[in-house]
Amino acid sequence: MRRGIHSIAEEEETEINLTPMLDVVFIMLIFFIVTASFIKEAGVEVRRPEAAQAEPKNKANILVAISANNEIWIDRKSIDPRAVKGAFEKLLAENPEGSVVIQADKAAYTETVVLVMDAARQAKISRVSISGVLPN
Repeated sequence: MRRGIHSIAEEEETEINLTPMLDVVFIMLIFFIVTASFIKEAGVEVRRPEAAQAEPKNKANILVAISANNEIWIDRKSIDPRAVKGAFEKLLAENPEGSVVIQADKAAYTETVVLVMDAARQAKISRVSISGVLPN
């Protein structure tokens, strides 16, 4: 009988409690989800002109695309030119350190680009850049 009692006690001692390990895994998962940076895209493909003095911007938060037919796209949505300032204010409220990068097509009017830049300045965004392509 002693042997039977002894093996039951051994089995109880060798069990591993997985609850703390699962807690750690879930905490790590939450940490990675919260700290991950999400890439935002403007929403339309543009052919950008080449720029000899282009420099890469790693932390551009608000991407604006201006298509060849002067449509303004922010966050994959076509925006009416009168609503650009409001869209910037909304995105700036989500990320106060945000900067704007304008990706304008070669065929886009300068007037549309200036309108977007002016709306960004009116929305109190101090960092506004125009995206170009480095020549080969």
